[in-house]
Amino acid sequence: MAIKILIIVGLLLILYSLGSALIFLVKDHGEGDRTVKRLTWRIALSLILFLVLWAAHEMGYIDTKSGPIGLQVPEQQAPPE
Repeated sequence: MAIKILIIVGLLLILYSLGSALIFLVKDHGEGDRTVKRLTWRIALSLILFLVLWAAHEMGYIDTKSGPIGLQVPEQQAPPE
C-alpha cells in the first residue's frame, strides 16, 4: 500500500511541475529561465520515480504475477511436443 501512495505522490509532483512550467511559459513569454528549471525538475522527478519503481520490483514490493485487480493470472503452460 505504501508503494501505491509513493507512486501517486510522485505522479502528482510530476504533474505539478509540468503545470507550473506551462504557467511560467505563458507569464514570462519565453524570456525567463523558470520554465526550463521546472521542466528539469520534471525530468528529475520522472527519473527518480522510474528508479523507485524498478527498485521496488527488484525487491519484490511490486507483484507482477497478479492481474490488474489482484486476481491470480494462470501461468502459461509449455505447448506439448
